[in-house]
Amino acid sequence: MEILYEDNHLIAVNKKVSELVQGDKTGDATLADRVKEYIRVKYKKPGEAFIGIVHRIDRPVSGVVLFARTSKALTRLNEMFREQQISKKYLAIVKERPPAEEGTLVNFLKKNEEQNRSYAYPEKVKGSREASLSYLLIGHSNRYYLLEIDLHSGRHHQIRCQLAHAGSPVKGDLKYGYSRSNEDGGISLHARSLSFVHPVTKEKILIKAPLPGNDIWPLFAGMVK
Repeated sequence: MEILYEDNHLIAVNKKVSELVQGDKTGDATLADRVKEYIRVKYKKPGEAFIGIVHRIDRPVSGVVLFARTSKALTRLNEMFREQQISKKYLAIVKERPPAEEGTLVNFLKKNEEQNRSYAYPEKVKGSREASLSYLLIGHSNRYYLLEIDLHSGRHHQIRCQLAHAGSPVKGDLKYGYSRSNEDGGISLHARSLSFVHPVTKEKILIKAPLPGNDIWPLFAGMVK
């Protein structure tokens, strides 16, 4: 487990593809449980350590995941995420060039519970919620394009759904129309960074997750700040 940041109130880790942040019907082991055990052992805590889940990234996605280590931090971080006071940046590899080198995508997303996927609409429909993101084309190889994404909201499968709706599905994302899967079963979407004001100390915090070393990510390593 790669620890990206740790203090008395917060801990952030670099999630690998296929890791589950929080328990679901599969019953598989979770990243949250691994972090709890890490804290328990490192600090010799009796019983189970406290870990608060403040956000999630999809199982086939890699990158930075932040947890709260205290109830005070959990309450404040939850509020900060609701108020969009935390900047979330992602990197996505796509095969189809987006319609412009940079832009903002605004759609209304509606989740289909049975299919566990979301659908994008140009206008509000019953049960939908507005979703917004900005993207910038920052690099390319012979066959693929690298996008930096600034996520303005946090809807279900938002980046995956909106990029697919724009004609640029994420590499490996069969659920949203990509032609073939990645070898590791994940998709080429990486939660690159979180930046925010620390909920307790009020310091400015920037947490970055290194790029994955698998698939074609190394081709883009020199293009990412």
